[in-house]
Amino acid sequence: MNQAVSTSNAPSAIGPYSQAIRSGNTIYVSGQLPIDPATGAFAGEDIAAQTRQSLTNIGNILAAAGFSMKDVVKTTVLLKNIADFGAMNEVYATFFTEPFPARAAFQAAALPRDALVEIECVAVKQ
Repeated sequence: MNQAVSTSNAPSAIGPYSQAIRSGNTIYVSGQLPIDPATGAFAGEDIAAQTRQSLTNIGNILAAAGFSMKDVVKTTVLLKNIADFGAMNEVYATFFTEPFPARAAFQAAALPRDALVEIECVAVKQ
């Protein structure tokens, strides 16, 4: 049975979707924009600040379901500009430990609210 996961420690969905869905021992976290849930605004204007906030939002959603960043097995990173890959990667590396999750990273033509980054993930509880 699928169960919606929601927390006030991450931005509310801005459309007809859930922050995350838990199905058995797996959680699917929707793409997280770099929105600070306390203010409703982007956490900063540079890729480092925005990456940090997107990953913090993911961590908070995972925690609401009893998961952690250590349970993440796959991420997808969407970047407004692929030239930001290096700076994003530096921040990204501080949120994960080995074995690192599998990952895909793409440049997107446009992201909601003109964000610099959006990140989604899949996590599994062993």
